[in-house]
Amino acid sequence: MVIAQFTPPLRHNSRIQSFKRREFIPLDEGILWAIEEGAVRTFTLTEDGTVISLGFWGAQDVVGQPLTCIQPYHIECLADVQVRCVLPNECWHLNQVMLSHIHQMQELLRMRSGQIAERLRQLLEWLADKFGHETEQGRRIELRLTHQDIADTLGTTRVTITRLLRQFEQDKMISWFRQHYIQLH
Repeated sequence: MVIAQFTPPLRHNSRIQSFKRREFIPLDEGILWAIEEGAVRTFTLTEDGTVISLGFWGAQDVVGQPLTCIQPYHIECLADVQVRCVLPNECWHLNQVMLSHIHQMQELLRMRSGQIAERLRQLLEWLADKFGHETEQGRRIELRLTHQDIADTLGTTRVTITRLLRQFEQDKMISWFRQHYIQLH
């Protein structure tokens, strides 16, 4: 994975900041980001460059450097995102935010072992619970993830995920909406 070399500087004078899909939100030890709109993933990299997903976050979630001791730590936008800069002492529900991060990391860690088809099914169900919308055809995951994003989350290869998603589609477990969004049946 290549991480963008340019990350926009923090602009402390503006409260709401916008970032485009696949941009990285800047990190600062004293700043949290409250997500107003959009979705991000937090992740780290191993010494050999392997991506380990730490969480997927959407509107009303809080992310930022003060919530982790893991280095490196990155916040990547999975959609166009609007965030509000929050100081940790302004975050009145910091304990709940910390618990949310712990629970999500535990869920994602649990999904990194076992049969890969079952792990993928669990991840899709989990994403549908967090980012899904009910439709007549099932639950649509309103999050644009690449096969590589999914593979990184589950600790497998992109080829394996592509093969399994095709199998899930043939088995009528999923379909695609506008070519980018997974619909669970």
